Amino acid sequence: MNILDSFSLKGKVALVTGGSGLYGQQMVRAMAQAGATTYTASRNLEKLVIFCDDLKKEGLEAVPLTYDQGSVESIIALRDEIIRRSGKIDILINNSVARSGNIEELTEQKANDDFAINATGIIMMCREFGRAMAEAGSGSVINIGSIYGLVGYDDWLYEGTGLVKTGGAAYYFNKGGMANLTKFFAGYYGPSGVRFNCIHPGGFETDSQPEAFKKNYTDKTFLKRMANDTDVMGVLVFLASDASAYITGTNIPVDGGLTAK
Repeated sequence: MNILDSFSLKGKVALVTGGSGLYGQQMVRAMAQAGATTYTASRNLEKLVIFCDDLKKEGLEAVPLTYDQGSVESIIALRDEIIRRSGKIDILINNSVARSGNIEELTEQKANDDFAINATGIIMMCREFGRAMAEAGSGSVINIGSIYGLVGYDDWLYEGTGLVKTGGAAYYFNKGGMANLTKFFAGYYGPSGVRFNCIHPGGFETDSQPEAFKKNYTDKTFLKRMANDTDVMGVLVFLASDASAYITGTNIPVDGGLTAK
């Protein structure tokens, strides 16, 4: 096989959860542009339908579906629906996330709801989709972590910005756990030909962010900029494709060098 051909996802079936978010949209585009039969799912089906309709104007196609990551029954139903439609599932990008907010405002119920989606839900996604891939003898799962799963909390980001410090302890906990969970499943399903890797994106630049915030962030990166709407596409296609056939159990920061400092 020509090396460039090994990056193609033609003939593969991919699911991107949380596909209508800032990073989710480019993840869906990456799968579709690389040739995969692409599905995307979240709790907000209406928002996904609008996004998928917009993709058609770009000559791309993705099928919107709905599910609840806090319910294993819903996860299994999503997996089985994709297999019913396409006969298999080759690629899973675990991007859905719930945010429970500031540590000072975190209640026990908010924390339990957060963990049901971001901890238990991710474990169930990896297990249930991993099972189907293991039965088929191959597959690639890409978990979407965060730089906040690799580093500790630091006030530097908010100095002089006027923004309220987020201090999302549950988010740090879950994204940190995802880094090692990826290694667990890489070992568990590896003998069956299923690969698990995790990428850790950095901050995504938006028009609503104060300039002081952007400056604080970019000053901490080697590349002196925040992430844009294409920055995770290449690494996702690589990890989803046969080009990375011998790579599993990795955690890859996609952060302009921020966590390397």
